[in-house]
Amino acid sequence: MDNSSIFISWMILGLLLTLGNVAPQAEAARAFFVFGDSLVDNGNNNYLATTARADAYPYGIDYPTHRATGRFSNGLNIPDLISEQIGSEPTLPYLSPELTGQRLLVGANFASAGIGILNDTGVQFINIIRIAKQLEYFQQYQQRVSALIGPEQTQRLVNQALILMTLGGNDFVNNYYLVPFSARSRQFALPDYVVYIISEYRKILVRLHGLGARRVLVTGTGPLGCVPAELAQHSRAGECAVELQRAAALFNPQLVQMLNELNRELGSDVFIAANAYDMHMDWISNPQAYGFVTSKVACCGQGPYNGIGLCTLASNLCPNRDIYAFWDPFHPSERANRLIVQQIVTGSTKYMNPMNLSTIIALDSRV
Repeated sequence: MDNSSIFISWMILGLLLTLGNVAPQAEAARAFFVFGDSLVDNGNNNYLATTARADAYPYGIDYPTHRATGRFSNGLNIPDLISEQIGSEPTLPYLSPELTGQRLLVGANFASAGIGILNDTGVQFINIIRIAKQLEYFQQYQQRVSALIGPEQTQRLVNQALILMTLGGNDFVNNYYLVPFSARSRQFALPDYVVYIISEYRKILVRLHGLGARRVLVTGTGPLGCVPAELAQHSRAGECAVELQRAAALFNPQLVQMLNELNRELGSDVFIAANAYDMHMDWISNPQAYGFVTSKVACCGQGPYNGIGLCTLASNLCPNRDIYAFWDPFHPSERANRLIVQQIVTGSTKYMNPMNLSTIIALDSRV
């Protein structure tokens, strides 16, 4: 055998070994699906006639492309960072024309800024993808993937997928407390309203399970009264807005209770409660301990606490986003999102009930 033949043989062997190493990783990356509101929207609203959009500068200023993508962040959002953790590329918005062929197998993001548990939440945003429609799109997605890899493989992909569901905040901020004497506040006292939206949320999760979901991270609401938008309207000296904090304090424990009951009925830990309230409060109550200069003033906005209106070209804009806990009047900065995802991945049962994401990954890898 001459030298060139030996060289070619070694090249082929090296290529086979390399492919052998790559294949299990490619197989291990599970699909990821995202449902919910602006905290997790990756850009679906860019394709809709709505005011609930983040498709212009300075949104995306720290994104790898330095361009606005529709994420309500200066850079990456929570789904992006979870994708990183499960070794997957970021999910594309379901409405993106780029979501075709093999890219469908990565998963999809169905979230839409402004929506809530209830259909009448976010009516002022007009054309948004309400949760029932998001689930309809999930069904449509499965039909598209079936045409690609067949129904059995599609069912396996969905059953083995990780799912993120983030709902509830807008049902208070953009519904019950949107205006004084709102229709829902006239219909329900706050405790009764919480019971009602939890019962409606349960129906949504049962439907999601019916569509094949078997591992669902469900985030509670953050401390709604502590975001810069609410401080600007209700706070005299930087204290959190009492009524919205009361709403979160009622909603979150009932959500966990409902998820536990669902899991008992299903005989499996399908739904995982993520305690977004405490994840946020850690750095809201002690920003300096986490490297932030403030958790009250948004990086981008105007008025008191930069909490008024939208983040636009005309807004005040901080030069260093990493030292601000909030990017805009409602949404955490990328760095704060990283702290949240860190707790989702490795947090104790205080933050993740009954288990964190790293435990889920370890358990599911044995199946």
